[in-house]
Amino acid sequence: MPVQPKISIITVVYNGVQLIERTILSVLSQTYTNIEYVIIDGASTDGTLELIEKHEEKIALIHSGKDNGIYDAMNKGLKDSSGDYVLFLNAGDELFAADTIEKVFDIAVDADVFYGNTAVVSEKGIVLGDRRLSPPGHMNWKSLRYGMCVSHQSFIAKRLLCDFYNTDYKIAADIDWVINVLKQSDKVINTHNYISKFLEGGTSNKRRKKALLERFFIMVKHYGFFQTIFNHIVILFRYPFHRLTKKSMT
Repeated sequence: MPVQPKISIITVVYNGVQLIERTILSVLSQTYTNIEYVIIDGASTDGTLELIEKHEEKIALIHSGKDNGIYDAMNKGLKDSSGDYVLFLNAGDELFAADTIEKVFDIAVDADVFYGNTAVVSEKGIVLGDRRLSPPGHMNWKSLRYGMCVSHQSFIAKRLLCDFYNTDYKIAADIDWVINVLKQSDKVINTHNYISKFLEGGTSNKRRKKALLERFFIMVKHYGFFQTIFNHIVILFRYPFHRLTKKSMT
């Protein structure tokens, strides 16, 4: 592994003209220099691409074209990236601070996975708090049996361990992808730092139900049916406590 590993930061966007520039600037302002920035645009029609192209001299690759959903677009980003590590940061999300990536690789340069905390922000960029699910002190693939305990935007994975996303899943393929990466990982490092600011999203009830159903079948695939039923009973009892703490439910 190089002394200063290359990290590919991949942003997927479609019609995000109001949000994309904050994401771009958070990447371009990093003090860490060995960053390959890849943006996959889904043939936006609202001026997003023109805004991206304002910064094209500092972006390694801009790809614009129709895709078959967000995970197909993310797979394009994986295919086009060449970094030692990969981080997904979608439109509206930001790296937590200008020295975020530098701090990560100051800890080590040979981990299979780095992970950290996530702040939730509004569309105006106001910090609303932490995610409801906090990352565990130590993490492996079994840590996700109760849910997505680490934000996708705060999960940096070695590129060689990254398979493509399963596009049969339309909403929850990121959980399946993270579990698959962790199953192949030996050295998983908690940075104990905030890595990203995650844009709070409003999921409709219809999509929320579909997401929960997808997540259930993903859990069954990885942990088994009866263990997944038991884990969901535990989640059900924990839910009122999380509501009382008034943490973000993202």
